[in-house]
Amino acid sequence: MQSLMKKTSRAASGTLLLAATLATGACGLVPQKTEVAPGVTQQTGQFEFALPSGEYRCERGERLQIRRELANAVNNRIQLGWHGNQYLLVRDPSYSGLPRFEDAASGLVWIDLPWKGLLLDGRTQKPLANECRAA
Repeated sequence: MQSLMKKTSRAASGTLLLAATLATGACGLVPQKTEVAPGVTQQTGQFEFALPSGEYRCERGERLQIRRELANAVNNRIQLGWHGNQYLLVRDPSYSGLPRFEDAASGLVWIDLPWKGLLLDGRTQKPLANECRAA
């Protein structure tokens, strides 16, 4: 019986020693820096995606022309060509941080996502052109 107790005691102290070694070793680890996908930055809580200017084609055959105006690597405005008209949409900070551009006069809203764009009627929040991708 004493032999069994000694073995159990040695096993327990070995386990305790191993746990203490791992715990103190973990204290010396430096957390790794989180990498951000290429083309994505976040300034003042707003995302910035490296998206192209040019023609965008949308799911129901709509075509848009987008010209991005960059200042200090930040897309502050876009010029939107849609249905034969030109609109100037200004960056409007969004709660989600996604790039949101609005023309207050026409009510048009353009939202950039990394994989598509979306044109909305800002007054009704209904989509006018969806699934828009650079051609």
